[in-house]
Amino acid sequence: MMKHFGFSIIFSIICLGLAAYWGFAHHPEAGVQAMITALTITAILAVMEVSLSFDNAVVNASVLRNWDHFWKMIFLTVGILIAVFGMRLVFPVVIVAVTADMGMMDVVRMALNNPIEYSAKLMAHHAEIAAFGGSFLLLVFLNFFLDEGKDTHWFRWLEKRLANLANVPAMSVFLALIGLLIMAANIAEESRLVVVMAGIWGIVVYVGVQVLSHMLGGEPEVDENGNAVGHDANGAPTGIIKAGIGGFIYLEVLDASFSFDGVIGAFAITSDVVIIMLGLAIGAMFVRSMTIYLVDKGTLDAYIYLEHGAHYAIGALAFIMLASGTGLHVPEVVTGLIGVAFIVWAVIASIQYNKRIEQKG
Repeated sequence: MMKHFGFSIIFSIICLGLAAYWGFAHHPEAGVQAMITALTITAILAVMEVSLSFDNAVVNASVLRNWDHFWKMIFLTVGILIAVFGMRLVFPVVIVAVTADMGMMDVVRMALNNPIEYSAKLMAHHAEIAAFGGSFLLLVFLNFFLDEGKDTHWFRWLEKRLANLANVPAMSVFLALIGLLIMAANIAEESRLVVVMAGIWGIVVYVGVQVLSHMLGGEPEVDENGNAVGHDANGAPTGIIKAGIGGFIYLEVLDASFSFDGVIGAFAITSDVVIIMLGLAIGAMFVRSMTIYLVDKGTLDAYIYLEHGAHYAIGALAFIMLASGTGLHVPEVVTGLIGVAFIVWAVIASIQYNKRIEQKG
């Protein structure tokens, strides 16, 4: 256990220490109380990030388990830097800088000195962020189930019908565009165009990563049994994108889509960007550790429906993000609990499936 989570624990202790120092330094009049408050909020944000992104870890593991050692190390080094500092700190600053026509350093100073104004500017563009992230995640959800070669089904009455739709060209993109149009129909007309463009970019990025992966990876390979590489003996998908540059980009965009929800939700708890970065960084680090743990322990093979549960959770998050862009607010705790519920349900269903197989054997 320490092999997988040891560094994350050390990293968390350092981040909590920095949070305590930051709280004391900015509110010296409050003393120990300020330190305790900073520590508490940082811990809450870390737990929120883990609960929102546990399904992300499962999907990451489904992709990562087919990678070689080199690309796993890239994911654990460069990928962590991008996830922790790029998506949780730099990217929100870039969004504010571009949309508010400000310099990057001006936005950084505003974030540190006037976090309420910074939060307001970021939240003003929540609809665009939700459209991009929701469209991307909806395609992740749809393309897992719209697979005619997929014969391992959890909810057979639903998944068999979705699998049968896979032979309809561009069905997943068609459904994602419908979801985007429904969202656009329920927002103010003056912001409709920019929101639709953000959603289309989410779709373009998803398809673009698949195109890049195909160009770099060539035609799908088959093993000695004639099964497609990336599927198990039952035909269940074990990965979405091949290892390599395309796969790495896919995982980083997927993480970005999850981080949008976490960053926006964090401002509902505190407007202190330093505390937000520290709390979400702890959560992101544990998600990375969970990913490697799931790969090394072969958890996806032991729990046959775990990947299904993660994708149902992603589908729920996609719909919540698209709905939130119209002004509907779903508390972050509800979003996190939905994801956890699907994961737990999938684990229980997998255990029951394994028992039935043992009894038949």
